[in-house]
Amino acid sequence: MDDSVIVVMLCAGRKQPDAGHLRRGDGRKVMFVAQPHPAPADDGLVYARPDDTADSGISWRKELLRYNQHHQATGDNPLGLLPAWNLYRNEIYRQLWEKYGPDNLYILSAGWGLIRADFLTPAYDITFSSGARGATAHQRRGKKDTYDDWRMLPADTDKPVAFFGGLEYARFFGELTGGMRPELRYVFYNARAAPSVPGCRVIKYDTRQKRKWHYAAARDFMDGRIELYSGGSNALDG
Repeated sequence: MDDSVIVVMLCAGRKQPDAGHLRRGDGRKVMFVAQPHPAPADDGLVYARPDDTADSGISWRKELLRYNQHHQATGDNPLGLLPAWNLYRNEIYRQLWEKYGPDNLYILSAGWGLIRADFLTPAYDITFSSGARGATAHQRRGKKDTYDDWRMLPADTDKPVAFFGGLEYARFFGELTGGMRPELRYVFYNARAAPSVPGCRVIKYDTRQKRKWHYAAARDFMDGRIELYSGGSNALDG
């Protein structure tokens, strides 16, 4: 495994069909969304935001953390939650996991924040991207919505951190890594203008592929076809 760099990959809308769910006390599955009220009616699901209060009186986020802590201590996983690297259907997540492993791969999730790739994560349907194909009101997280996002990547890491994702998520990455040394944070982008991510180095990834370009960029990075470098277009922003 490559231990020289930390990779942060954008989450994805398409989840595994066997993704597990947190559950209400009556056994109903919880689907986490940005806005529960406009979500389509489904007798088998209860819609909630990650920081809504669960039946236990604590937030669903804290319930999920407690579930992961119990799993780490016992190995139990009765709800069949998948680790984040295996929650998303695109093959790139498995490839990144095999290349970088649990200590060097993180997922930037619109629902949960910056999480370790081995963190057991329930099914959810939340996005920042206004251009996401088929995205509707219940899925879209607004810029002013309040979330207690996790920041699982240690701020005191001495490794460079490479992020692959769209403009909305680049800003999110900048916010959740704000305590890190600026010279260690790199953002790859594919747009006419560089994203404004204060304290991060930005690197343009040239490709004609506009949708899901970050998957191609991550593969090229794994294979050594693109790399982190000094000077030029990756000067510190801000």
